[in-house]
This record gives sequence, structure tokens and C-alpha cells, in this order.
Amino acid sequence: MADRSELHIGQFASLQARGLIAQASQPEALSAWLDSGARTVYCGFDPTAGSLHIGHLLPIVMLRRLSHFGHRPIALLGGATGLIGDPSFKSEERSLNSLELVQAWKTALAEQLSAYLDFDARALLLDNLSWTQSLDVIAFLRDVGKHFSVNQMLAKESVRTRIEREGAGISFTEFSYMLLQSYDYLELARRYDCGLQIGGSDQWGNITLGVELVRRVLGRQVFALTLPLMTRSDGKKFGKTESGTVWLDAKRTSPYAFYQYWANLADADVPHYLRVLTDVPHDELQDLAQAMDTHPEQRLAQFRLAEEVTRLVHGDAGLNAAKRITNALFRQSLEDLQADDCEQLALDGVPFAEVPYAGVTLAEALCLTRLAKSRGDARRQVASGGVSVNGAAPQRDPLLALRRENAMFGAYHLLRRGKKSWSMVRHAAHQ
Repeated sequence: MADRSELHIGQFASLQARGLIAQASQPEALSAWLDSGARTVYCGFDPTAGSLHIGHLLPIVMLRRLSHFGHRPIALLGGATGLIGDPSFKSEERSLNSLELVQAWKTALAEQLSAYLDFDARALLLDNLSWTQSLDVIAFLRDVGKHFSVNQMLAKESVRTRIEREGAGISFTEFSYMLLQSYDYLELARRYDCGLQIGGSDQWGNITLGVELVRRVLGRQVFALTLPLMTRSDGKKFGKTESGTVWLDAKRTSPYAFYQYWANLADADVPHYLRVLTDVPHDELQDLAQAMDTHPEQRLAQFRLAEEVTRLVHGDAGLNAAKRITNALFRQSLEDLQADDCEQLALDGVPFAEVPYAGVTLAEALCLTRLAKSRGDARRQVASGGVSVNGAAPQRDPLLALRRENAMFGAYHLLRRGKKSWSMVRHAAHQ
């Protein structure tokens, strides 16, 4: 919901105050349009994987904010455009995916989006394949294609960068993407009186073409608004880690790993993402910024951000699990861990290995999980008192048998080397 201190300044200004607007067509007219009644707005989500990732959080948050303002949000799944591939700022041609795979991804994204938008009430979930799969190509070229200038399309930065890159280029398939996206806007304006499309700032060219198409065909004023791209201050791609993309699906990125991603953001990145992704009031944002200056080691702003975003994506249960695991690993307090927490650690929390049903020795476990380079290294670590198992006192026997009967929840052994290095083994379920 909007910060109460923002409500008196108007919706557009409120969004600006949160840093949510990168570009907007006719800002004054758009501001008046938003404030003058319940409107319909949309954002597209192409199914290019089986899960959304944190790059999708900003448009989701924007749709939620607009819904809280009283507008009707449309989440548009790209059942058609996902089969084509958006060339925007991609260095090379996308691989074309099968209809069956795109359908499976589309189903997964629909389920995820339903956690953020109420499709049983105000919000709508639509699929652009519903109005494109039966399109007659001649009619489309005559009725839609005639409104596009190839010169204008070539001038779009997303296309120009591909054409100018040596050895690159763009196929007609991807070149046609902007026509299909523009046609989406036209259909949504016709069918649902949609008057605003939002998207990342890399979508500005595509969105403004849709604005122009609606004006030409329907003689109607509609608007474009883009959000700032989610980037990091160090220039690295936001949402990428050493282990890969940070997904919104808990089966791909655990709530613990998700929480840790935000808790470990650089100081320079935190104020911006607190503003755009959370509802933390401005007064508290200022207090957190001051705390970063005076007590940066406490990382209060990072933990506030991690809590808010993890709760948004994984709910209270996911947040509580993430905090339990964090407490276990960083305060050596394992008594509150649950079996599901151990499964999160096995997914992407710590170095992990599956071991035989009968078990392994401590030295073998250290080698399997890469806490030791060799059996000799493992023996030296254990002999020096630097290794503990399941929170117990340091072990001195490298041949200690790690069996199911002394495992956590009958399956897991959590190993700690020194103060901060952890790993885990899980016994196979059957002999």
C-alpha cells in the first residue's frame, strides 16, 4: 500500500517519490488520468523459463501499487510473444522454444502471479495467444503492419544495437516482436479499455509503438510508463549470483538463499531497493539510511530489506524459515532448525552431498562436501578440534561414523569447520 504521507501528492507523484518511474509519456496527462478514476493498466510477462526471477519483482510491485490505488491490473502472459522472443538488448538471437514447453512455463508463471495479484477480484490474468493464434497473416499485415514504419522500427535502440554489432543481426521473427506487443496493447484497449502499459525501461521503444498504434487505429489516447531497470551499483547484473539466477520459485532458490541475497547487498544498493520494492515509510527509510552511515556493521537496512522482500515472495512461513536457518548458521544455534530447513540447505544453502544409507565417516563427509581437500587434510582439521557435527562439541575422531540413528531428523548431518564454513550430508532414503 502507498505510504500515507504520499497520498496527498497524487498517484503519479507518489510513484515518482518511490523511485518507480523511469520514463512516462505525457506525464501531466497521465497524472491527471490516474487521479480521475479507476483505470485499467497492464504489464506483460513472457514465459521464457519455468519461474519468475527477482527482475520481475519491480513490475509486480508496480501492479500491486496501482491496484491499491483502485485501478484494475492486467498481468498478460506472453503465450504468443514467448514463442517469438523479445530482441530488446539481447546480444544474439534467442532459441525458439516448443509450444508444449512454453505452455508449461506459462502455467507455472500464472500460478506464481496469483500469489501477488487477486485474480478472483479486481485483477485479470490474460494470455495474448488467445487473440493471436487465429490471426490471418494477410489481414494482420494490412490492418496492423501498415501503421509501422520500418525506418522507425530500425531506429529503436533495442534493434539498432543488434544490427550494428559485428557478426550479429536480427531475424524477421524477432523483428516482428514489437508488432505483436503493440497489437497486444490495441486488443487490450479494445476489449478492456486499457489505457496504460508498464514495463522495464528497456521496453520503452516497444511500448511507445503500441501507444501510437492505439492512437492510429482507435483514435484514443493511451499511455506508456517504464520502471528503472534493476541493476547493481558495481555494474554486475542484478539477480545473478555465483550459483545462478535468483528465482521466485522456492524450489529453485530457497527462501533462505533468497533472504541472504538481499541481506548481503552492498550498502550503495540498499536505499534504492527499500524505496521501490517495499512499503517502508519515508521516515523509516531516512532512519535506516542514517543507521547505515553510523553503524554499517549492523546491516539494519539490509535485514529490513531482506525481511520485507522475503515476506512478499515467500510469506511469513518462508521468512521465518530463512531467519531460523540464518540464526543457526551465524549464531551456531541449531536447536530451532526443522526438517524442511535442512532441505533448504541441501538445495542451495551450503555445500551438500548425498551419502549412502549406511553412512560415512566424518573424514569422508568433509571430503565429499569440499570442506577438506583430502583425507589427510580432513584428519588434520578434526585432530586440531576445528570440526563439529550437528552443533555438538568439536570432534577429535576423523573415523567417527555418521549414521542415520545419530543424524538430525534421521537424515542430516550439518558439519561446521571453524566458525563460518558449513556443509551438510543427507543419507539416502533406501539401502
